[in-house]
Amino acid sequence: MCGRYGLSNPARILDLPFAEQGLDPQLAAPLADVPPRWNIAPASTVRALAADSSGVRAASLTWGLVPFWAKDRTIGQRLANARADGVRDKPSFRAAFKARRALVFADLFYEWQVVPGARSKQPWCARRADRGVFAFAALWESWTPRAPEPPDALETFTLITTEPNAVMARVHDRMPVILPPEAWRAWLDVRTSLDAVQALLVPLPDTALDAWPVARDVNNPRADGPECAEPLAT
Repeated sequence: MCGRYGLSNPARILDLPFAEQGLDPQLAAPLADVPPRWNIAPASTVRALAADSSGVRAASLTWGLVPFWAKDRTIGQRLANARADGVRDKPSFRAAFKARRALVFADLFYEWQVVPGARSKQPWCARRADRGVFAFAALWESWTPRAPEPPDALETFTLITTEPNAVMARVHDRMPVILPPEAWRAWLDVRTSLDAVQALLVPLPDTALDAWPVARDVNNPRADGPECAEPLAT
């Protein structure tokens, strides 16, 4: 799974190859105009690229997918992640997989390792060696509350996970799908065949990330500073 992530240097989004990948470069500015975060948790609202049949836009999405057919928003608490091997067919995700895909930008994420004999899991931080920004594969939905609540649409997302690469397999049996820039256009284009979309949901190469244990302070979603990602003192 992926339960936390961060975007510690949002300005680096402006350096990403939007134009080279057929995306409007002006989409980058609203994504980068956010405060640094080191510990983004489910239920947080972030800026992302959301695509559907009308095109691609920068949107504010809340983490925890609420399908359009849901009776209430609490289902989002259980749908922060979607497994790649079931995302095409499961009722909670299949409509979004076909028609509402997204990119969520980050420069770090956390996974929790089971340590034999320990009472709690050990958190690890994963980052690119250059600390650069990358894009998670995500799905998004728009949900409208039923009366008597005000009919204000809530837009939400889920992060897709897959098998781990060799680096992350030391920590957990899942990792988030991180799409290389050359896959962004196909992922966001709802005309892409679903077989081709499914084929994008693979782990990063083993050399693409570094990972290290961090202090358990990151377990607290209120902790949000550079210390969350610092290597654990030995």
